Amino acid sequence: MSDSFDLILKNGTVMTPWGRVECDVAVKGGRIAALGAFANANAAEIKDVRALHVLPGAIDSQVHFREPGNTHKEDLETGSRAAVLGGVTSVFEMPNTSPSTTTAAALNDKLVRAKGRMWCDHAFYVGATPDNAAELPNLEMMQGAAGVKMFMGSSTGNLLVPDDVHVRQVLAHGRRRVAVHAEDEARLVARRGEAKKGDVRTHPTCRDAQTALLATQRLVKLARETGRRVHVLHVSTGDEMHFLRTHKDIATVETTPNHLTLIAPECYERLGTYAQMNPPVRDRTHYDAIWHAVREGMVDVLGSDHAPHTREEKGKTYPDTPSGMPGVQTLVPLMLDHVSAGRLSLERFVDLTAHGPQRIFGLASKGRIAVGWDADFTIVDLKATRTIENKWIASRCGWTPYDGKQVTGWPVATIIRGRTVMENDAIIGSPSGEPLRFLETLQFSAN
Repeated sequence: MSDSFDLILKNGTVMTPWGRVECDVAVKGGRIAALGAFANANAAEIKDVRALHVLPGAIDSQVHFREPGNTHKEDLETGSRAAVLGGVTSVFEMPNTSPSTTTAAALNDKLVRAKGRMWCDHAFYVGATPDNAAELPNLEMMQGAAGVKMFMGSSTGNLLVPDDVHVRQVLAHGRRRVAVHAEDEARLVARRGEAKKGDVRTHPTCRDAQTALLATQRLVKLARETGRRVHVLHVSTGDEMHFLRTHKDIATVETTPNHLTLIAPECYERLGTYAQMNPPVRDRTHYDAIWHAVREGMVDVLGSDHAPHTREEKGKTYPDTPSGMPGVQTLVPLMLDHVSAGRLSLERFVDLTAHGPQRIFGLASKGRIAVGWDADFTIVDLKATRTIENKWIASRCGWTPYDGKQVTGWPVATIIRGRTVMENDAIIGSPSGEPLRFLETLQFSAN
């Protein structure tokens, strides 16, 4: 073959939508140009990926990069740097910044801040409030918008839509899938006294399984009444998984690597408030139920819920401590370790981090290794044994709850639109992330 390409990945095992294929991948103009054997082809760059697996670029559809307003914890540059070091090529960033992303001006401000500073491709959620439902149909269709995010229960920030009247209003305005933090605010308020001072082990008691289930049930009922698709974020209970299995026509499901890796009460006894997040990490009964839902195909995507806080903030006395932990950089290594342990297949991992996000959010040209799609790749060594360490973490907070954890499976290169941005733990070049495109908001030019 005498064609000329920009990049050829040679001799790897390629994870295509139709299965594992031993082939080369040729890239031209930032897109996948051909799959096959290209021994005689010319290319500006040739990478030998023998003994490695070439995955479609991992997409993390829930991150909190804290900019604007809390850049002492994280910003768009440091968060996206952490992403590409961990093999993540695209992120959806959440709206609970300061100010919240609830207006066109706030969304545009984030896009301006991202240009020339974010290493990975990106989109930003618009936050729902009790007062902006009428504006949401226009906001969700803006370029660079990931859709609408709604908090039914209090968490980090001041975005909150707690009651059915306003939840219904949000769902009735617009058409894209709405991402929802589903915890019942009334029950959260009623159970605040269950949080014992200085004992973070009570976190899953005050924010109990019923708090999550009630909100998810309310959400699905209102989604059916309004005919609006919803996406239930960070599902943490077996009760919700059992309920949602009969509502998959209208509700998609996310869980997190944290809920698939940490187990209460051991994680709180070992990590203290560094294991605190909303909704909480729960006991083995829920852990096992979530894994069962993953294996059954109930779970559509994995999101890291990357939510960094400083050591000083985490070091306060519970419950005066913030919930959340960094996770975008450890998503791929943690889940590859689960693959190594036989808890899920590599194919299922690819579905949860690439095919699933593309499918349910309608990403344009992302999430598949197929001709014509963006040349986004997460290249991994499934046999590499490494130890996750705080010193590897690029997030501004500088820590991970998985410090000292040995894993098998590691991202060795991150390629975005044919451009290598990370190789062997080293960042390459300069930030050139671009806004993600969605099928429901595409605008076409005449050219």
